[in-house]
Amino acid sequence: MGRAEERRARQRGGHRAASEGRSSGGNGPGRIRRLFTWKKILGTAFGLCLLGMGAFIVLYMVIDIPEGNADAQQQSNVYKYSDGSVMARDGEVNREVVDLAQVPKPVQRAFVAAENKTFYQDAGVDLKGTARGLLNTVAGKGAQGGSTITQQYVKNYYLTQEQTVSRKLQELVISLKLDREKSKDHILAGYMNTSYYGRGAYGVQAAAQAYYRVDAEDLTAEQGAYLAALLQAPSQYDWAVASDTGKKLVKNRWNYVLDNMVEEKWLDAAERSGMEFPVPKDPKGNPGQAGQVGYLVNEANAALKRRLVDQGTAADAKEADALVDLGGWTVTLNIDKRNQKALEEAVQTQLTGKLDAGEREVDADVQAGAVSVDPKTGAVVAMYGGVDYLKHFTNNATRSDYQPASTFKPVILAAAVEEEAETQDGRPIAAGTVYDGTSKRPVEDDGTKVGFAPENEDDKDYGDITVQTAMNRSVNSVFAQMGVDVGMEKVMETAGRLGMDAEDLEAVPAQTLGSMGASPLDMAAVYATLDNHGERTTPTLIKSAEHLNRTVTIPDAVGEQAISREAADTVTSVLTGVVDDGTAQASVRDNPLRDGQPVAGKTGTSDNNKSAWFAGYTPDLVTTVGLFGEDDKAPHPQVEMYGAGGQDRVNGGGFPAQIWAAYTFGVMEETSRFDLETDQGAAVAPSPSSSAPASPSQSPTEEPTTGEPTTQAPTTEEPTTEEPTTEPPAEEPTTTPPSSPASTPPTDEIPPDPDETPDGGEQQ
Repeated sequence: MGRAEERRARQRGGHRAASEGRSSGGNGPGRIRRLFTWKKILGTAFGLCLLGMGAFIVLYMVIDIPEGNADAQQQSNVYKYSDGSVMARDGEVNREVVDLAQVPKPVQRAFVAAENKTFYQDAGVDLKGTARGLLNTVAGKGAQGGSTITQQYVKNYYLTQEQTVSRKLQELVISLKLDREKSKDHILAGYMNTSYYGRGAYGVQAAAQAYYRVDAEDLTAEQGAYLAALLQAPSQYDWAVASDTGKKLVKNRWNYVLDNMVEEKWLDAAERSGMEFPVPKDPKGNPGQAGQVGYLVNEANAALKRRLVDQGTAADAKEADALVDLGGWTVTLNIDKRNQKALEEAVQTQLTGKLDAGEREVDADVQAGAVSVDPKTGAVVAMYGGVDYLKHFTNNATRSDYQPASTFKPVILAAAVEEEAETQDGRPIAAGTVYDGTSKRPVEDDGTKVGFAPENEDDKDYGDITVQTAMNRSVNSVFAQMGVDVGMEKVMETAGRLGMDAEDLEAVPAQTLGSMGASPLDMAAVYATLDNHGERTTPTLIKSAEHLNRTVTIPDAVGEQAISREAADTVTSVLTGVVDDGTAQASVRDNPLRDGQPVAGKTGTSDNNKSAWFAGYTPDLVTTVGLFGEDDKAPHPQVEMYGAGGQDRVNGGGFPAQIWAAYTFGVMEETSRFDLETDQGAAVAPSPSSSAPASPSQSPTEEPTTGEPTTQAPTTEEPTTEEPTTEPPAEEPTTTPPSSPASTPPTDEIPPDPDETPDGGEQQ
């Protein structure tokens, strides 16, 4: 054998050994490659596809187009008071079917442009959207859109709103069959006639009447585009009750519809450019929802729909609308029948009975809203939405388009105590801390003016005053500086923890004047949390919601500690001074029905007297009352309330506090006491030690421990041991009081409600 042959033999042997070595373990890469070859992978995928196609063919053969059942499924919803007695029934179908020929062509095309631009070309289904919906349903996320007009019509008329895999598969098969058997005009007419538009209106004819007081045949392209846009979220997009965000969203949707029509050559671009948004008419309302019932039922529905989305029963607001409006619910509210009646009577006797639009035109522009909450449970026990749901559809108890004004000041103090904040010169902020109460004093941050110098009411200068006195007198300049001392970011974070919707609010000094929007319900959440010693208390209207096919869980209204008990109790303690020696004296402190009941509260009067507030509480009940200046003529802009009710100005310490006192003391069964853990504030006697006060300066300073009463400027005199000449603070201190407290009786003069600032509020 030559050398070349020997070399080839060795190479052949080496290759065989290597091959045997790789295969000897049984689990090497070679075996993995043999198991997962491209042929096997493709074959498996092809087999699965064949199985899926076979299964779908079987479903297609088995599933037939059923009889329509939309009308048959409609049932009444029943609404009950907390004691189980029936408040209202709702659920009559408002539907009138019209032929598609009666609907103007631009209106028809607006619906197609809004929901399904390929409607006239597709086979009735969106396979990609349906697949996504099936995957989301399996994952427990609900549907995520993607349905064609045909699929939505099938869901509305032939099936149900249930989010299950079997229902989605049925929808797919029926939509394919329906598209083959029926014309596009038949399907579009069915979709427009079975969809829910809000305001109890099913179908385009009922919607045209509900929103524009015209028949469907008289709708303009602009109006049709609004109705088409409305279908995405009827409750959220109803112009009459929509929030600022909702109005912005529906306008964007309206523009989207019209732009799509131009894109599809269904609308001339020049005609489109001249179109203006068609503001809908006010809703008429159901006669069975007169008085306060309509406000309560609508708010209960809104709360139920939000809960269905939150717990995953409904994928979105549109689906939640359909589930609730389809009927069959028994909704029990936390509303106490006795409290509700008392609140309505208090508004009538203390406000509406004193208004005379014939004598004073401005009296027609005064709107009242109120919410009453049990702070220990979060139950909304009473709500006042307006004079009559059939006359004023906007719920004043939940509207958030007016400024809460000085009712926001306690939030600033709560943030200061919670954050252990200090003044500009490093002194702790407390009830006895001295600030410069000079009107228009520039606010400073570390020696730099921040460009904000709010005016006190009537441009009054208070000089050096304590935080307690500043709260009692509602001194803007003090709380503007305090907000910067604490840090406006911290203030807004505290507002959010207490219950306000503060996530998108700008953290600027002007917010210290309560220049944001807030509802009586929002402020009830803040004050209920303070009353409940800092535990987050969410006002909850629904007690239970029952349905044959669905389960709704109502979360606990009382949650985690939002702020410390000491911070919450300190604010409560200070707020007793507003009642006993501040802007709420006449209406609350001296009310003959009070019977010694301790009360904490805060007045508020917004810029240009467009809103006035009183938010107050006892240990057992929190109630916020707001008055809002709203032009009684459409489009209902905000207006001033000067002169209303014969008063020069509507103050928080006037009508709102009077309503609050008449209601609260009227339903009060026995006197209760605050259980406070704090060593400062009006409910605790001041320290008897003495030292000179700090000299006035632009920077706030802490009051020296001088034995100064909480409503006077600092003094260096030794405190007196004489008994006070007026009734003592209603709350006994929970800490050991000083041996020689001083007390100065309030003057007989009722102080004004100094919350309004010409340069503050919404202009800032």
